[in-house]
Formats: sequence, C-alpha cells, structure tokens
Amino acid sequence: MSAWGTVRIRAEKPIPFLRLLGPVLLLVVWGVASATGALDPRTLPPPWQVVSRAWQLIADGVLQRALLASVQRSMTGLGLGVLFGIGFSLISGLNRWGEAIVDGPLQIWRATPVLAVIPLAIYWLGLGEQMKITLICLTTMIPIYINTSAAIASVEKRFVELAHTIRLTHWEFVRYVVIPGALPGFFTGLRLSAVSAWLVLVVVEQSNTINGLGYMVGEARVNGQVDIIAVGLVVYALLGLTTDGVLRLLEKRVLSWRKTFR
Repeated sequence: MSAWGTVRIRAEKPIPFLRLLGPVLLLVVWGVASATGALDPRTLPPPWQVVSRAWQLIADGVLQRALLASVQRSMTGLGLGVLFGIGFSLISGLNRWGEAIVDGPLQIWRATPVLAVIPLAIYWLGLGEQMKITLICLTTMIPIYINTSAAIASVEKRFVELAHTIRLTHWEFVRYVVIPGALPGFFTGLRLSAVSAWLVLVVVEQSNTINGLGYMVGEARVNGQVDIIAVGLVVYALLGLTTDGVLRLLEKRVLSWRKTFR
C-alpha cells in the first residue's frame, strides 16, 4: 500500500440539471446585488427589469425576428465550418504532405483577429449575408480542424498495425479506425466552434446589418437602452448554454461506448 492509502473509485449516478447550478447562483448574486443597491441599475439593470423588457420585445415581435435572423446566420456558418474543418483535418491527419500544405495557412488564420479581417472581408464580399456567414465559417472551422486532426494523429499504433494485419483498404481504415478514434476530438472541437459561432456573430452583426441580435444590441447602445443590451446578453448566454447542453447530450449518445472516468 502506498503512503496515500488505497483510493476507491465508485461510479455515481448523474444528478439531473446539476450543470444549471452555476448559472442559477450567478442569477441569484445578480438579483441580490441589484436589490441591495450594490449594483448600480445604470450599469446593469436588475433581473426583473430585464425580464420585463424581454416580454415587451417578445410582445412586439422584435426579439423573435432578431433571434431567427441570428440563428440562421450562426447555424449556416457553423455547418459550413464543420464541413471544412472535417475535410482539412482528414487531409492533414492522414497525409504528411497534406499537413505540410494545410496546417500552416490554418494556423496563420487562427492567429488572425476577426476584427482585423472585417474591413477586407467587406471589401471582397460586400456587406451582405455572404460576408457574415463566411467569417463565421472560417472561424468555426479552426477548433474542428485542430481537435479532430490531433485526435487522428493520436490514434493508437496497435489499431493501425491491426488494420494492416487484417488488410483493410484505405477507406475501411478511415471508416473503422480513424473516424471512431477521432470522434472524441471532433466533439470537443464542435463544442468550441458552437461557442465561437455566437461570439463572431456578435461582431459581424454590428457591420451594416438591419436585423439580428447584434443589430438589436447595437441600436440599444446608440440609444442608451441598457436594459435591451442586457436582454441581448442574456439571450446570447442562453443560446450558448443550450447549444453546449445539446452537444453534450449528442456526444454522450454517440460516444456511449467510451468508458471514461466521469
């Protein structure tokens, strides 16, 4: 027996909605700080005022229209980013020449701030939806590429040797060895990309847009409507939390064969 004694690990049943504990505590702190006067309402309105403003925006149909436009942009860009990220990760992960060609430019793009690219993107693509969706796509494909290609490179050597032993074809090797081994990394990248999609959306919707959550928040900033800005921030937070929760559930179902510590 070691000096640390015997460590016993037992499986615990998951607690439903446990991940909501942090956001609920944050909401409670916000409400208490507002009620006690510790938080200036001019800096951040109290939760009840934000809820009241949100209901008003819903009744007017403003929030629904903004939300629909933003979700369409975000999901379209994310979908394209996933496709390009998977494609580049396969090119880079399965071939050294592919890695030499693909990895460098993508790492350069990874280090380039989106804000710095927006003027050039507007010059090339104009101010329409194409520019916004393109920037979301280019940003969201990076986490997919990095995590998936790293997972491909980390496939255990014994599985590769087994594939050679049983004479799998190239495509059978990709299907039965590479893809299952890369799925955990892919889902990690997908969760990061989903969050990135909402972050980039905030930026691109500030550029000559006439709808969307970013436009709504930008107009509220110009007019000094702090409560509407708070509504937009809460909606973005809920979108991020919901998206991550859905992807966690999907990951759990798809990777149910993995036996992890958790």
